[in-house]
Amino acid sequence: AGARRRLPHLCGRDPQALDADGIARAVVESVAENTSDAVVGALVWGALGGVPGLVGFRAANTLDAMVGHKSPRHLRFGWAAARLDDVLGYPGARLTAVLAVLAGGHPRSAVRTWRADAAAHPSPNAGPVEASFAGALRLRLGGTLSYGGRVEHRPVLGASFPPPGVADISRAIRLSRRIGALALAVSVAVSAAVPAAAAAAGSAAGRARRARRSGPRSADQGGAR
Repeated sequence: AGARRRLPHLCGRDPQALDADGIARAVVESVAENTSDAVVGALVWGALGGVPGLVGFRAANTLDAMVGHKSPRHLRFGWAAARLDDVLGYPGARLTAVLAVLAGGHPRSAVRTWRADAAAHPSPNAGPVEASFAGALRLRLGGTLSYGGRVEHRPVLGASFPPPGVADISRAIRLSRRIGALALAVSVAVSAAVPAAAAAAGSAAGRARRARRSGPRSADQGGAR
């Protein structure tokens, strides 16, 4: 009962329509998505764009969560927020999937499930993330969901694995933490490399400009001699 009351704080599914295993599946899937959106994606954009990149990404992600739905109320204008979130979330989702392969303990299962099932998911970003989590944890995710009384039939991810139970929630959280630690290391490396690459590019551009300016003078001087 306590888990059913708290579930709406984590995701938008109807808790009354779920049994214990259904709640566990909803939590595991939400942990996977939040790892990508709230942790890895934020670190990626923070590394690439600093504070403005981080704030912009989280703003787009929050806007999508608020209005990027297919309900009649939001369908006519929420698509723009959803598409923006898809574009900005692309690099973080792929990095999350890769790190799930590396950190999950079952790399072959994670890669196989990602390749086999991710494309069938309606979300271009949640598909790779949830599929890689399913394979890394060797759990069956996806299936029939209920949002605000509206039933969705989503593809099953990792059909050969057992469905998640309550004990698997802690496994998903531990995987999320490992992914977050790896993503932090990657973002630190990227944030250090970006200024160095920009400085190198600026130096190369400066040398090219100087070469273009000095080239004609050298030719004229050679002709005068």
